[in-house]
Formats: sequence, C-alpha cells, structure tokens
Amino acid sequence: MKRIQFYCPRWGSETLSISSFCQKAKEEGYDGIEYGVPVTAATAELDEAWNVAEKLDMKIIIQHYDTVESDFSRHYDRYCEWIAKIEPYPAVKVNSQTGKDYYSFEQNCKLIAAAAASNKPVLHETHRNKFTFAAHITRTYLEQLPELRITLDASHWVCVAESYLEDQEAVMQLATERTDHLHARVGYPEGPQVPDPRIKEWEYALNRHLHWWDKVVDRKKQENEILTIAPEFGPYPYMVHDPVTGRPVADQWMVNVYMMNFLKERYY
Repeated sequence: MKRIQFYCPRWGSETLSISSFCQKAKEEGYDGIEYGVPVTAATAELDEAWNVAEKLDMKIIIQHYDTVESDFSRHYDRYCEWIAKIEPYPAVKVNSQTGKDYYSFEQNCKLIAAAAASNKPVLHETHRNKFTFAAHITRTYLEQLPELRITLDASHWVCVAESYLEDQEAVMQLATERTDHLHARVGYPEGPQVPDPRIKEWEYALNRHLHWWDKVVDRKKQENEILTIAPEFGPYPYMVHDPVTGRPVADQWMVNVYMMNFLKERYY
C-alpha cells in the first residue's frame, strides 16, 4: 500500500456528475476524492457517491464545511446532525471545518468532543472563520487537547498572519506534529491562494509551505503511517480572475494535478 495517498477535491468540479468526476480523478492518478457533504445532503446522493467510488476502487475523505449558524446551541445541534448523517458511510477519515472563530474556547471544545464521539477519525482543518483560524490561537487547543488531530492548511494561517510565519516556528512545529492530512494549497500574506504555484514569482511562497509539508511527510514515514494529501487550489474567488474578461488566470483542475505530480516526484 502506498504510504502517501492523494485525494482530488470535489470543490470546483460540482458541475460534473459524481461518476464523471470520480472517473476523471482516477484517470489523473488520484487515489480517492475529498467529498464535501453538506448538512442537507440526501441519503440517495451519498449512496450514489459511495457506490461509484467503490466500483472505481477510489477512497473517500468526507469534508464538513457548512455548519454556519451563529447561535451556538443551533450550531451544535446542526453539527451533531451532520455527524450522525455521515456515520453509516465508510470513509478514510473526516476533515472538519469546525466551530467559529468567535465562539469561546469551551464552546469550540464541545464541538470537538462531539466529533471525537464519532466512529470515524475526525481531523479539524486549519481554516479562517473556524476555531483554527490562526496559528497562535490553535496552539492553545493543541496544547490543552493532546488527542486533537488536524488537517493542516497553512495557507489560511499565512493569510491571517499576513506573513509566512517566520516568527512562529514553534507553533508550526507543534502543528506539523499533530497533522494527519494535508491540504496542499499555497497561500501568501494577502490571500489564501497564490494565482499559480507553477511560476517563479511564487517560488518563495511554495518553498515556505514545502518546509512544513516536508516535516509532516518525514514524521509519517518514521511512524510508518499513511499520509493523505489533497491538492486543494480552489475556484473563484480563491482563483484570481481577470476583472475585464472574467476568465481565471489559471486552470484550477490542472494546477491541482500539477501539485499532485510535483509532490509525488518529491515524496515517492
């Protein structure tokens, strides 16, 4: 079994049927898909996704993203409803955009506890607007909750800190030690996604992210555990568009394929 597996983000390809999307991802060389499941997802829709993936021998990481209620009680109930919805579906792991940046530590911990009660490994994505919105804030959770595991998407932290986190190496070391899934997107101090990681202008940004990704890969190899990676460059508004023509400056799908192949060459 490959020790590093790559997952194709469903985000940005929603116009394709799940069958066409999975087939296209398999042909590109992905091992599976990262599949965002909304709270309102119908059982028939989920059944179809898993049936298609099974036929193509594709794995699934479930992604949570749309519990948005500001009132904590309603938010908590909705999140628990979502966890119950995905319980029957076999998944490699769950990547959860959890909580809110304005909830208290205790409130966010209650959501983390609800996720921990699931029968699946739940990883909490480092993401703006969630409890993990900034490196220095997430540090407190990581230090006080030793069982907490994360999906590291450092692009959000770079954007929030408006820096490449050169002055937060201790926090980043702790984060890489608790990472079980990577979102391989490259951010920069003014945004969570560089326009195109393939060009020299963004070489420093890419190398800063590789500095963190390399640490996670090396740790997983030493632990003899599988690491999952989703190249997750997104569509508009993450992808910069020409303001006159409305055209994206790069092809989202091809940027993600490039990043997957770049990392395969680096890590395999």
